[in-house]
Amino acid sequence: MALSLPLLPGVVADPVNRTLRKVPAWPLYILGAVPPVILFWAGVTGRLGVDPVKDMEHQMGEWGLWLLIAGLCVTPLRRYAGISLLKYRRALGLLAFFYILGHLLIWLVLDVQILSQIWADIVKRPYITVGMGAFVLMIPLAVTSNNRSIRRLGKTWRQLHKLVYATALLGSLHFILLVKGFQIEPYIYMGAILALLALRLPLTGKRRSLRTA
Repeated sequence: MALSLPLLPGVVADPVNRTLRKVPAWPLYILGAVPPVILFWAGVTGRLGVDPVKDMEHQMGEWGLWLLIAGLCVTPLRRYAGISLLKYRRALGLLAFFYILGHLLIWLVLDVQILSQIWADIVKRPYITVGMGAFVLMIPLAVTSNNRSIRRLGKTWRQLHKLVYATALLGSLHFILLVKGFQIEPYIYMGAILALLALRLPLTGKRRSLRTA
């Protein structure tokens, strides 16, 4: 029985990977465009309650955080389960960027609207300062999420895209600072991100021997 346990990840991963090789990444962009359209339509038709702008703003930001977490799952899944989702990681990252861009635009255009007030909020409100910092870090990631940038930047590209770790942490901190009182949901997101980052740490010594035994 003990000898069969190391084979289990391969038994599960091999058929999953064979199936995934047949599924392209581009449909994710189409699927990713559907929720914002539905959300916007719900807001226009009055199905989002008394403050539809806030509801849309919150939902777009939370969806963006989900996608960031999904992107962080790719490496641990490959390392520990043998399941490779690498070809979907770019789509997840770009969709996360556009969802969070939508979250920001809703706040700028539909919520605050006054330019001077926007700057005052960024400076004075910590949750907005942190959220804006997370978005700024996402910009170079989105701009360089293409094959040409990978070729031109080489090893620098990998180092640059480690900014996603800080982005995810700042995004979850933004959520924690945003909510009023103690709410467990944003702390769950922060815990999930910290756990996923810990799983990316190099396997050394005893841990590696147990992993390969």
